[in-house]
Amino acid sequence: VCDYFVILSGRSTVQVKAIAEHIQDKLMERGVPVLRREGFREGFWVLLDYGDIVVHVFREEEREFYGLERLWRDAPIIKPAVSGLT
Repeated sequence: VCDYFVILSGRSTVQVKAIAEHIQDKLMERGVPVLRREGFREGFWVLLDYGDIVVHVFREEEREFYGLERLWRDAPIIKPAVSGLT
């Protein structure tokens, strides 16, 4: 059980992997190790588990097919301020 889902997508498996690696690297630089990583080899849907936060990086087709946003449609959407992660 987690407190937050972060859901984003890339246009290709290469881009999905690059996004997931970038997130993992930047959080590791801040002392936040990933607890579990799934799906990286295939690159269609990468899950990064940080305990309270789970990051889902989808290829666009998989994001549409699985529709996690529809499953959690009653959950509030929080738009984060994006700074310092680039």
